[in-house]
Amino acid sequence: MTSTQEIFRALKNIQFENTFNPYFERCPVYDLQDAPELRRHYLKEMLDRASDIELDAIWVGRDLGYRGGRRTGLALTDDVHFADHLQRWGLDVQRPTHGKPVAERTAAAIWDILLRVRVPVFLWNVFPLHPFNEGDPFSNRAHNARERRAGAEILIKMVELLQPKRIIAIGNDAYNVLSGVFAEDFVYKARHPSYGGQTEFLATMNSLYASQLVESDTDLFSYI
Repeated sequence: MTSTQEIFRALKNIQFENTFNPYFERCPVYDLQDAPELRRHYLKEMLDRASDIELDAIWVGRDLGYRGGRRTGLALTDDVHFADHLQRWGLDVQRPTHGKPVAERTAAAIWDILLRVRVPVFLWNVFPLHPFNEGDPFSNRAHNARERRAGAEILIKMVELLQPKRIIAIGNDAYNVLSGVFAEDFVYKARHPSYGGQTEFLATMNSLYASQLVESDTDLFSYI
């Protein structure tokens, strides 16, 4: 049985050029001094709590973005929704970055629907680090084949640990990896909300969660 410690060992050992590991690296521009420790703490707490409950799904994106997960250490989550994410798992909030909260378009689309979902969902990516263009750490690039294989190994461990009822792949990159590993009726596909896909993404997610949505996100929900 996969353990949280095993996942953290894998995260520590995953190393590629032109990537940033938010759980073991500190950004000299935006991070607080203890930012990596904070991000590890929150991820560990979420994994421990998610493994103790009946998890509806893992939503899987592509990789961390420089405006989102690079800063928060949380997949598909930017500074603006950082507190929302932690509150769902019953955690106190301390941002690992300083300055004005930064918004990310993908995270905004994800949380537009997730704030209305009233069943436990865990967020992750195919590649768990932030890949960037050489010489520009505050840019985004798609992960390559070697990085994808390494990330997929960790993703499989994550599924073994959390035992979700299903996986929802957000975008082709995630679906292509997941559909080659898991059973067809275990993996669902939603269009990625970026690049004009937001309307289709929301329609798919509304369909998948038709009976598990509330009309308003004004009352924040906690899984714990």
